[in-house]
Amino acid sequence: MRDGRLSVPDFPVIPFLEGDGTGPEIWRAARKVLDAAVRTAYGDRRKIVWKEVLAGEKALRETGTYLPEETLTAIAEHVVAIKGPLTTPVGEGFRSLNVALRQLLDLYACVRPVRYFPGVPSPLVRPERVNTVIFRENTEDVYAGLEWAAGTPEAEALRRFLGERLGVAPDRFDAGTTAFGLKPISERRSKRLVRAAIRYALEYGRKSVTLVHKGNIMKFTEGGFRRWGYEVAEEEFGDRVFTWREYERVKAEKGEAAAEELLAEAKASGRLIVKEAIADNAFQQLILRPEEMDVLATTNLNGDYLSDAAAALAGGLGMAPGANINYETGHAVFEATHGTAPKYAGKDVVNPTSVILSGEMMLRYIGWHEAADVLLRAVEKTLAARIVTQDLGRHMDDATIVGTQAFGDALVRHMEGA
Repeated sequence: MRDGRLSVPDFPVIPFLEGDGTGPEIWRAARKVLDAAVRTAYGDRRKIVWKEVLAGEKALRETGTYLPEETLTAIAEHVVAIKGPLTTPVGEGFRSLNVALRQLLDLYACVRPVRYFPGVPSPLVRPERVNTVIFRENTEDVYAGLEWAAGTPEAEALRRFLGERLGVAPDRFDAGTTAFGLKPISERRSKRLVRAAIRYALEYGRKSVTLVHKGNIMKFTEGGFRRWGYEVAEEEFGDRVFTWREYERVKAEKGEAAAEELLAEAKASGRLIVKEAIADNAFQQLILRPEEMDVLATTNLNGDYLSDAAAALAGGLGMAPGANINYETGHAVFEATHGTAPKYAGKDVVNPTSVILSGEMMLRYIGWHEAADVLLRAVEKTLAARIVTQDLGRHMDDATIVGTQAFGDALVRHMEGA
């Protein structure tokens, strides 16, 4: 980072983590596609120098730990990295390696663009309307890892503290059989997330940013996120945005007609509309009116659910890319958004598109837009030719179903002459 912008050489060193389960095979397919896109766009003038770093099961086998310090150091040094899926046990064992990477490197924005590619099976009647980008706060909320198991001295101490110091009724929690978790939501972290979402929307010509929250119930955490989001929009972006909070103020002072007139003027002048949606309603609108869910900015848990729900509308997690970014330091880890699918490991059947499109995001992030465009067109052409992996092909009547590596090869073929 120099003066707030990435400075990228023609031969950047980019660390990669293969991932667990199906990770190594989808990474092999993705790597040749990314290399082909760069080669097609720039010839010999540019090339990514890949550097493997370890995390997950491979790291445990080779170093005795799931997340070696050397991996964190390498990503911090080289700024940009890409990874496959990593194992996360449910209900026991170590906490998520994905969450650990995000928190240790302060990658506060989980960015997940979801768009529909023609030909991909979807449960929607008009899936072509799906084109949304979700900005999910990555470092706090219930994912902060502040929880205590039922029956532990810590849980009992917290139960007593809530009763004795904060006046919570003793019968509110069952002694000895209640687990506890904390949900921290802060002004600084909420504002930087919303700031990043608004800047993205303005840069890419989006029409709206929706603050998704559950502030009607959690008034000080989720409600705080909503309030701070509006504050950063109005205080830092001025007449480039128009907020629903402004609309409500004008409506209260001058009536609904005046507020509607101001909203119409804002839209006509191209100002970004910053609005809000209660989380459960946001899910409904994502299905019924996806074209109105342009850029979403939300808290950690809401963003997790919404990202997967949006992906389901556009072909599933196998089609959904993702990135974890700190826009202040420039650090970014691009990633497959699906799990490790260990039962399919080594069978050459899993869809590599998630990590491939994450690579497209990465190319665009480092300013290599020509290579990103080449890759995106190859995906469009391959899917239009109905060449797909089994996850999509089983829902299609006239598809050519190919394996993981063959799908990558098809993408490379469709780059020829691009």
